[in-house]
Amino acid sequence: MNNIEVEKIIEPTLASDGAGVKLKRSIGVEPNYFDPFLMLDEFGSENKDDYVAGFPAHPHRGIETVTYMLAGSFEHKDSTGGKGRMKAGDVQWMKTGSGIIHSEMPAMDDGKLHGFQLWINMPAKEKMSKPEYHYIDSNKMSIHKDDEKLIKIIAGKFNDSEGPITKHSVDPIYFDIELNDKKIFNYTIPNTHNSFIYLIEGEIEVGSKNHENVKDSTLIILTKGESLKVTALTKSKFLLISGKPIGEQIARGGPFVMNTKQEILQAIDDYHNGNFVK
Repeated sequence: MNNIEVEKIIEPTLASDGAGVKLKRSIGVEPNYFDPFLMLDEFGSENKDDYVAGFPAHPHRGIETVTYMLAGSFEHKDSTGGKGRMKAGDVQWMKTGSGIIHSEMPAMDDGKLHGFQLWINMPAKEKMSKPEYHYIDSNKMSIHKDDEKLIKIIAGKFNDSEGPITKHSVDPIYFDIELNDKKIFNYTIPNTHNSFIYLIEGEIEVGSKNHENVKDSTLIILTKGESLKVTALTKSKFLLISGKPIGEQIARGGPFVMNTKQEILQAIDDYHNGNFVK
C-alpha cells in the first residue's frame, strides 16, 4: 500500500469577498484548481467589522458549495424560497446546478464567527441539473470518538460511522478531526483521489518523510496513495478533504464554473435577462 506524503505546503492568502468579509483563501489562489476542488476559504474573526456585511444575494451555476460553521451563525436565503439559520457545527451542502441566487448573512452583531466554504466542481452532465440542498445539523452529525481522537464525518466513512453525503459523483471525503497530543491518525484513501489537509490549529506531521513545520491555518496538498498517517505534535484540529478528479476542461467566470467560455457567457446573459433561475 503506497504511503501518502506531503506534496506541498501552502500558506493561505489574505482576501475579502462578499461585501467585504475578511478571509484566508488557499485553493482558488495556489493551487488555482485542485480537481475537483475549486476554492477553499477560511473565514473567522472576533471583530464584527470583519464579517458583519456578509455575503448579499449573488448567483452560482455549475458548482457545489459546502459551508461548515465552527462558531457563530449565518442566515441563508435563496431564490427557491429556502431559508434557514446555520449555527456552530452545522453544514450546508448546496448543489447549485443550473442556477441559484442566494445570500449568506451573519445572524449576529458581535462575537466570534468562524467557518469554511469549499467549492466543488460538478461534472458537465450535472451542471444544468436542478439545485439541491443538504442541511446537516450539528446534533445529527456522524461522529467517531475514542481516547485519541474525535472525528466529525460530513462525507465518507470512518470505521462504522458514515457521513450523510452519499452517492456523489466525486466520492468525497470530508472529516473534521481533533487529534490529541502525540497521537496518530491512520486512514486509507482511494488512490484515485486528490486529497488535502487544512490545519486549523496545532502542529502536525504527515507521512513518514521529513517536511517543513506545519502549524495553524495551513493548506497541505497530499500525494496520491492509499495510506495516510498524521501525527499530532501538539493537540491539533484539521480538515481532511478528498475527492475523485472529474478530468474535464473548465471555464470560470466569477461565481459560474462551466466547461466552455460560451457557457459562461450564457450564464451571464441568463442572469442579466432574468432567465437564470429555472
